[in-house]
Amino acid sequence: MTSAIATVTAKGQVTIPKPVRDALGITEHSKILFVLEDGVLKVVPIGRRSLSELAGALPATRPWPGMAIVRDEVRREREAARGGGES
Repeated sequence: MTSAIATVTAKGQVTIPKPVRDALGITEHSKILFVLEDGVLKVVPIGRRSLSELAGALPATRPWPGMAIVRDEVRREREAARGGGES
């Protein structure tokens, strides 16, 4: 278990101690979620994931039509948004 004590500044800021940052993989510009539950504060780093890690995270609402069809659909939507699309 990693634990450390930090002091809250007049502005309500806290520096997360280095051993805790290291244990959680927190670096500059990391996003942190603060969860207050039953009087206990939990600090949870919100990590970024690559698109390949997210594949399959959501249920498919329709079968994958293929890259060419998707590109055509995006092109049509962009043209329509610019006012030059098909009616």
